[in-house]
Amino acid sequence: MAHQPKPTLSIGKRFTDNGLLGVLAILIIGLLGYFLVPNNLALLTQIVAIALLVLSIDLVTGYCGVATLGHAALFGAGAYAAGIAAAHFGVTEPLTMTLIGLVGGALAGLVSGLVILRAHGLAQLVLSIAVIHLFHEAANKASGWTGGSDGLSAIMPDPIFGMFEFDLWGRTAYVYALLLLAVVFVALRLLVRSPFGMLARGVREDPIRIAAMGASAHSVVLRMYVISGAVAGIGGALSAISTQVVGLDSLSFTLSAEALVMLVLGGVGSLYGALIGTVVFMLFEDTLSAANPFHWLTIVGALLIAVVLFAPKGLYGTGLAVAGRLKRRPS
Repeated sequence: MAHQPKPTLSIGKRFTDNGLLGVLAILIIGLLGYFLVPNNLALLTQIVAIALLVLSIDLVTGYCGVATLGHAALFGAGAYAAGIAAAHFGVTEPLTMTLIGLVGGALAGLVSGLVILRAHGLAQLVLSIAVIHLFHEAANKASGWTGGSDGLSAIMPDPIFGMFEFDLWGRTAYVYALLLLAVVFVALRLLVRSPFGMLARGVREDPIRIAAMGASAHSVVLRMYVISGAVAGIGGALSAISTQVVGLDSLSFTLSAEALVMLVLGGVGSLYGALIGTVVFMLFEDTLSAANPFHWLTIVGALLIAVVLFAPKGLYGTGLAVAGRLKRRPS
């Protein structure tokens, strides 16, 4: 019997599957932003931090089907963990602060996941709202550690590798944010395409069948929730490092709701969609609020209604669908 060669992926296919194309896009667009708006790098850095939060929501909502409006609790936990480590314990090395934020977010993900995942549907949504209010109130009451309503300041990160100082223009913070986003994106791309990622999608589609196969749907979703918390915690730590202050707004219900809106805008169940939705929403919000401070929310609301009605798969999903139809159209 003749030997059958194993099928191999083309270089371009492997390049796309591993997320390297996405990383290249992130770095190119990021560099364009660096040179086109050098005076507004603080906004671009904050966009990256919020993009990490939106990616973390996509892991549990888009890939596992968990309804949540409390994910800012994980983002805030990472921000406060990094901030407290710097302000109270003198841990000001940026990479260490980021790792501390990751651990803080993962622990918050474990705690909130154990609560939220006990319910389903509307009850799950209500529990997520309760969780974020509890986190918010806890941070407010522990003012000796968190600064309470005044916020936590005195966060002074050291130069990265002892060479790259965090300047007033935010150049170092922005480059650090871009590299961090690129690394996280590759890791998440590998995760969602791994057997575990496929299992998480299976839980979203048919948890009963997954249980019949011998896997624990609850265990899968809880593990994804912890991973999601780690990603959100990295975003929170990045926010603390770049702004050098942590406030209660990092634990607000409004932040959770806006992040979910960004995910819907870009496309649920797609890492690319999460990034696109975040960039479009935050740039649109910043531009409109500056141009029309009194009615910009009305315009944003109209945009979201239009997207939901005419692009229900989000900007990324709808764009792919349109491109596919054009590709199949005979010339």
